[in-house]
Amino acid sequence: MNINSKIYIAGHRGMVGGSILRKLNQQGYKNLIYKTRTELNLLDQNKVNSFFDEHKPDIVFCAAAIVGGIKASMENQTKFLYENLQIQNNVINAAYENKTDRFIYFSSSCMYPTNAPQPMKEECILTGKLEPTCEGYAIAKTAGTLLLDYMFKEKQFNGVTIVPCNLYGPNDSFDPQHSHVLAALVRKFYEAKTENKPSVSIWGTGNARRELIHVDDCADISIKIAKNYDLNGWINVGCGNDHSIEELAHLIKNIIKYDGKIVFDKTKPDGALRKCTDISKLKKLNLKPNILIEDGILEMINIYKNLYENNSNTTKSYN
Repeated sequence: MNINSKIYIAGHRGMVGGSILRKLNQQGYKNLIYKTRTELNLLDQNKVNSFFDEHKPDIVFCAAAIVGGIKASMENQTKFLYENLQIQNNVINAAYENKTDRFIYFSSSCMYPTNAPQPMKEECILTGKLEPTCEGYAIAKTAGTLLLDYMFKEKQFNGVTIVPCNLYGPNDSFDPQHSHVLAALVRKFYEAKTENKPSVSIWGTGNARRELIHVDDCADISIKIAKNYDLNGWINVGCGNDHSIEELAHLIKNIIKYDGKIVFDKTKPDGALRKCTDISKLKKLNLKPNILIEDGILEMINIYKNLYENNSNTTKSYN
């Protein structure tokens, strides 16, 4: 990948794709291609094929996906499985047919088994049962990861899968139906503080642990991998340590200076009890995240404050 490469960012209005686009613009890349869902429906194989026939990108960052937090995943298993399979299959195959030089696919740590040894090494994929609350999404992401791996081994198609831990940052969704853990907690505590609510109710026991990485760190690392390393297969992108939901709740509560109580609703599921990635491969490349969790939380609070004060729609599209 060089400054003159023709680069297609699939999912540029989502959290990961948006950060990739910002970073590439900042680094001086001018030959960038991106389309909204209205302009290019990635579920339509014929339209995707026509797009690739016309543009023939050298590099593809495939960050387009149907995603959501635990509630959305539980209630939309069919949609998350079916549509993600369609999107990734269409884009991967069209890229191969049009001789794309490098394909960077974004998967998820959800594809690791629920009971995988912690921290989770890349070779743990397909060694056990998936977390039931996100099984549809996890199966789709596993399929995309393996498809790229098979295509490299059988057809020498040059692709690598980025497996990020829980992401947060600009373009995150604060919609209660779709938000991930950090955005959901920030919204709850900000509204409780602003509206003088006596308590904040949080799903689960608070014991589940989550590893978090700012989306800009993930984007920076992914671009460096595309530019500097001829990798195939999949690689974990995270920070290698995690926090319990209770720890995150108290951290946000202290930063936001909320005085009320925290109540854990134990009738609601925890999801996977732990999902921490082994980042040994990443360390060997001398790559690591740089944004501290405290700084990231403060940024998320300011993002939601702006949305709240302007009565903005807090539902963000990931496609």
